[in-house]
This record gives sequence, C-alpha cells and structure tokens, in this order.
Amino acid sequence: MSDLKKYVQERKKRDVIFAEGYDEGYEQFKIGVMLKQARESAGMTQEELARRLKTKKTAISRIENHAEDVKLSTLEKVAHALGKRLEVKIA
Repeated sequence: MSDLKKYVQERKKRDVIFAEGYDEGYEQFKIGVMLKQARESAGMTQEELARRLKTKKTAISRIENHAEDVKLSTLEKVAHALGKRLEVKIA
C-alpha cells in the first residue's frame, strides 16, 4: 500500500468530515475521468465535443475536471455525441 493510501486511510478513521468529503469528491473525480477517457477513445478534442453539443470548450473542461452535479441528461448527451450509450448501475 502506498504512503498516500495509508495517509488517506488513517485520516478517514480519525476525521469523519474528511472521510465523507473524500468519498464524494472521489466519485465526482471518477465520473470526470471516465468522460475524458471516453472522449479521448473517440479521438475527439474538447473543442470537437463542444461543437457537437453546441456548447463551449470551457463547459466540457468543467465537466471533465469538476463533475459535480452533472445531470443524467447531460451525461446522456455527451455519450450520444461520442457515439456511445449511457449505462447507470446501482451495485
């Protein structure tokens, strides 16, 4: 286990607020990373995706880097613009 993982694990044990914020932030980060990977695998730049969605590059960047409060309808539009489909699972 890395030093960072050890630190996070220990900090989560002693700081409830950190633990809650960390887990929520990580999930939002993960969504942004998945969107960026999907865009890149489609061979598209942020500018190209923005053009397809009739929005600005800054909006795409914000979604990829700060995926908080992204609507499912927005995720569905992004997936469609990338030639993909959106799947939501509760596990």
